[in-house]
Amino acid sequence: MSWGVLFPVGIMIARYLRTFPAADPAWFYLHGSLQVSAYGIGVAGWVTGLKLGSESKGVEYTAHRNIGITLFCLATLQVLALFLRPKKGHKIRFYWNIYHHGTGFAVAILGILNVFKGLEILSPSSKWRLSYIIIISSLGIIAIILEAFTWIVVLKRKSNKATKPNGNGDTRRQSSAP
Repeated sequence: MSWGVLFPVGIMIARYLRTFPAADPAWFYLHGSLQVSAYGIGVAGWVTGLKLGSESKGVEYTAHRNIGITLFCLATLQVLALFLRPKKGHKIRFYWNIYHHGTGFAVAILGILNVFKGLEILSPSSKWRLSYIIIISSLGIIAIILEAFTWIVVLKRKSNKATKPNGNGDTRRQSSAP
């Protein structure tokens, strides 16, 4: 649930709700709450995995373990980034955003991959794997639809900014030249 569902949903909330001014600052708090919850649940799973791994002498799931360690490190950086976020307009905010978005997407991709690795290790009945495939595919389809909708909204806003009414109510394009 943590790495494979909550983190991706938290990313979707940040990506698609912040487009709407009415959702500000609710999207930020919802995003943060989901990500911190996902992190807490993920850390509990990570600690459980470390404990089970230390008790299973001779049995190693190297790929799952290494992805889990990487997820823990990247997710910890994301949580720390919450406290190191520069204010809007600060000269390094642009670079912080690149770091935050890139690390967030890496966590989501690795989380989804590690869920499949974990299911492979546990070998549960096929309904569990199918259920996760349906959940993550549904999230992917929702993200594609929301991405298209977001671009429509953003492009309409840009178009409306480019055509401002002149003093007489005329809406001809205004040039950007002085």
